[in-house]
Formats: sequence, C-alpha cells, structure tokens
Amino acid sequence: MKTSFTRRTFLQAAAAATATLGSTGFLRARPAYEPTWDSLAKHPVPDWFADAKFGIFFHWGIYTVPAFDSEWYSRNMYIEGHRANQYHKLVYGAPANFGYKDFIPMFRGERFNPEEWALLFRKAGARFAGPVTEHADGFSMWESKVNEWNAARMGPRRDVVGELSRAIRNEGMKFLSTFHHQWLWGWYPTVDKTLDASDPKYSGLYGPPAPGSPFNYHGYRTHPLIPPPQDFQDIWEAKVKEVIDKYHPDHIYFDSRLEIIDERRRTDLMAYFYSQSEARNQEVTLSYKQDAVPADTAILDLECGRQAGITPRPWMTDDVIDWTSWCYVQKPDYKSTNRLIGQLIDIVSKNGTLLLDINPASDGVMPEPTVERLLAIGEWLRVNGEAIYGTRPWKTYGEGPTLVQSGEFSETKTSEFTADDFRFTSRWKTLYAIACGWPDGKTDVTIKSLNSEGKLLSKGEIANISVLGSDEKLTWQHDAGGLKIKLPTQKPGDYAFVYKILLS
Repeated sequence: MKTSFTRRTFLQAAAAATATLGSTGFLRARPAYEPTWDSLAKHPVPDWFADAKFGIFFHWGIYTVPAFDSEWYSRNMYIEGHRANQYHKLVYGAPANFGYKDFIPMFRGERFNPEEWALLFRKAGARFAGPVTEHADGFSMWESKVNEWNAARMGPRRDVVGELSRAIRNEGMKFLSTFHHQWLWGWYPTVDKTLDASDPKYSGLYGPPAPGSPFNYHGYRTHPLIPPPQDFQDIWEAKVKEVIDKYHPDHIYFDSRLEIIDERRRTDLMAYFYSQSEARNQEVTLSYKQDAVPADTAILDLECGRQAGITPRPWMTDDVIDWTSWCYVQKPDYKSTNRLIGQLIDIVSKNGTLLLDINPASDGVMPEPTVERLLAIGEWLRVNGEAIYGTRPWKTYGEGPTLVQSGEFSETKTSEFTADDFRFTSRWKTLYAIACGWPDGKTDVTIKSLNSEGKLLSKGEIANISVLGSDEKLTWQHDAGGLKIKLPTQKPGDYAFVYKILLS
C-alpha cells in the first residue's frame, strides 16, 4: 500500500523524532516508567534536589481573608462551637448566610507581585520555591479548565501559579507545586442542608456530598474509611495532570491523606509525571507523607518533624515560620531566626532538606517579620552556604546536649540548639563542623567526638582549620580529649558559625 507523505505527516514525524532526542541531539530511549511501584522505583533522586537543601512555599488563598485561627478556617468556620465558628458569627454572621464562597470576592491580591516574591526567595537562599497550588478548600490557584473555582476566573483574577512559575525560574530557582486537595473529600459539612456547602451548584468548590466519617484527622488511618467516589478521584487526578502539563513543576509535594486515593491512580499519576518530565529532559522529584507510596519511589516528607540520625536516602521536612498557623493570621507567633537556622543545619547534617512555609497576607504583602527572618537566613547562607549547599552527610551527624525528637509533628518537643551543639556536613576532603551558637566568655571550643583516639578523625589528618566569614588564622590542638580550637577574636556572625576543616 502506498503511503501519502504530506507536509503535515512530515511535521508529525519530525515532532515524534524530536521527542526522543536529548538536549545534545543524540537519540534517547523513550520514557520507560510504567504505573507500577517496581517501575517507579527506578526513578532517581536528581542531584539538584540533593544539593538544594532549602526551599520555600506558602499558603496563600481565600483563608487569608479572615486571617483567623489557621488555614483550616474554611472547615472550622462551619463547625458549631469552634473558635473559628464563633469568630465568623461575630464578624461575618452565621455561616448559613455568609459561607466560605463569599470570601472569594474579598481575596483580591491587589499587591501581589510575583517578581518581588521570587527575588525575596532568592535573597533568602532558597534553591526551589512555589505555592500551595490547591489547598483542602477546593479553590485552584491556577488558570484551570478542570475547576471553574480558580484564581484566574475569580478573586484576584490572575494565574497565580503560572506567574509564580515564571518569576521563580527567572531567579534561577526550581519550581515547586504542592497539592492538598485529597482533603476535600469530607472537608466541608455537605450533609447540612442549611449551608451553602450542601448546595449542588457549589459542589465544584465544596466537593460532592460526603458523610462526616471520611474526615477524621486523628483517626482516619486506623478507622474504617469510606473512599472517595470515582468522579471525585477523576477530578483530583485531572487537576494535578493539568498543572504538570501547563507549568512543568520540578517538584510536586503531596500532603497527607494521599493513600485515600486509589493505588492505581497514585501509580498512574507518578508514572505520568516522571515520564512527561523525562520526555522534556527535566529532572524532577515528588514527595509524600507517611506511607502513601513505597519509600524507593519518591522523597519522604516529615511534616513539622526531623530524623534522629543520618538516612541513606535524601528526605525532606516541611515546617512553618509561625508556630500557630500555616497561613497569615492576625496574631502570629513567629519562630526565631536562630531556631530556623539551627533547624536547617540539623536537617542537612542528616541528609535532609528544609521546605519552609511562609505567610503572605491576602493583599499579597509579605509580613515584615517574615521578610526580616528570610533575609537573615539568606545573609547567613551567603557567608556559610558552602557548608550547606551541595554537601553530604559525614560519618556522623554531630554532637551536643540538645535532644532532637524524631518523627512527624515533633518540632515542639525539640529545643533550640546551644553553643555546645555541633553538626557536621562534608564535601570531598572538607569537613564542616557547624557550631550552633557562640560560646560567650570562652576563648576556645572543644569538639569531643573529633578526638584523635576515635574512629572519626585520625591524628595528623587535619591540614588546616578556618572559620567561614573570618580572615583570622586559627590554632588548634587535636588529642584524645577532642579537637580544641582557639576562637577568632571577633564573632563572625549573629547565629551559627562554621569551622572549615581541610583533611589531608
């Protein structure tokens, strides 16, 4: 049979051939990821993620308009007797008369400037950044054809995700998208006929009717679960694929409860993301919480928690700058800069990455305390970043009296570090010993675990020691009691400081 070779078929064939070429023009195999855990386990952790160490994301959405309680306001305002419900009645009236949807016209983001945000993130030292792409409230922050309830059609009337993806990449950072919308199943009281959440014409925002039992924050992992219906899961999956296709995120973060989505959809979505990215020659990562996917297929994320020691596989912590809320609220309780830097150091020493959540206000302005802390972190990294970026764990993560509680939601159980706490990172033949505080009133420090009689550092192995941020030459003594280093006469910074130990 004779084949007609028209200009159109030629272009189609050329496009297909180009899709198999890498950036060098050499022929590449097409993506081989199948929707199976065995296939997905072949996906490597890219070097950019292992090197990045610090990222920023932010909860910015309708819930920042009332700016009360937390980002859970959208749910809690409907729960009779909850403090958010009491506040809502006092300020806006009964939820039956003023529902969550009625905040949307008030969420204008009139001072939102993605270029200013991206510049701030770069100055803070972040290597990747991005928005909460959709929270549990059902409102998409991108220009969506899947969900009519989106920021491009209403509220700020801007493609927030699209604008941020361009601005963040223009500042040389990787782009992050986070998804929380599996929580939408059972998030709102859709069975209460007195509320707008039960009105079918608003189901695109509030989700389909669901009994109260699907949502049990503290017990959903141990109690019988009513899974989401297939039409809910269809939309859930379509939203993520739409963001993948439109914005090509470098990292996708899934919040907890991912396991309520059918396993076949989880594997299908991960295979789609990995394969589409590989076809574009883009190295990507995906993070999960708890045991939603096998550990060798993605990056484990510990919410508000840390690891007790070094792990062989890179991991991540997502934590918040405000003790009380993940979004902007009227009365925040900010963590100190010293704590945030100490947390970053501890996480990196154990093969982890810190993803810090910040809190822009509904009009798009970053609170001044947030800006101050980000710029302080950035200044610290400007001086000491070589002990963080691109490093790998050493033989041990460190020493010191401050105990770190491991696991999720353990951050409140861990105190700030002291001058006696040290963390180690390494690069080739350089060991970085990071002191988490300045020993006031002392002329020297001793790192006991680096003694000459142990297995960590042999006698004569040290070629030179210096302090990052200082030009002073240091003297040291290495013996059975530890590594004793004379302090520089001038304190090299306001927070942790780094001994750079060159090994022979």
